[in-house]
Amino acid sequence: MPCIVRRLGAVPYEAAFERMRAFTSTRCADTPDELWLLEHPPVYTLGVRARHRPVRPANDVPVVVSDRGGGITYHGPGQPVIYVLFDLARRGLGIHTLVRTLEQAVVDMLAELDIAATRRARAPGVYVNDLKIASLGLRVRAGRSYHGLAFNARMDLAPFHAIDPCGYPGLRMTQLCEWRPDIDPRDAGERLAAQVRRRLEYTDNTKPSNTPTDVALEFNTRR
Repeated sequence: MPCIVRRLGAVPYEAAFERMRAFTSTRCADTPDELWLLEHPPVYTLGVRARHRPVRPANDVPVVVSDRGGGITYHGPGQPVIYVLFDLARRGLGIHTLVRTLEQAVVDMLAELDIAATRRARAPGVYVNDLKIASLGLRVRAGRSYHGLAFNARMDLAPFHAIDPCGYPGLRMTQLCEWRPDIDPRDAGERLAAQVRRRLEYTDNTKPSNTPTDVALEFNTRR
């Protein structure tokens, strides 16, 4: 089954968020599924479990209220983000199946790099030696998903220290470069996107790449 893959570079979180919601609300039964591979400038996002709580991290990183599942997390350069704009009803998939599939895609990708990773039943995400390396947050509207997963590849982890990541006090984060410094964030993102497509039996119908500036402009003007 074809899936349009968009490699978008660096896109402000709010612009990507609004464009995801617009895409999901206007797509029809014949609209192809899409997978967006991108990064965000530094930002904290609040999922539905955290958006009504006052959050003022002791730094200058902006905070954005989102409608994805989960608590607070951090996005920044060096962290590939994969957004999955899938018609779950058309595929006969439930949200829990999608969560497990995305988690397993991370586990499989890390296994290819000789890194053992695990999932946790009541704490969505992927862990290496009890340290979290990937976070998930999804939203489903009318049987169609958006948002997705973030993978720590080579980034500044310090902003995580100012929050309880995903709402779990004391949760420690890690990143790929601790084990494989030879794999850069772009390569990590491509490997992960390939695993997501493989697990869901999608073929890659890639759209031409845009520059980050062009993408940010497109997302900000096509609301």
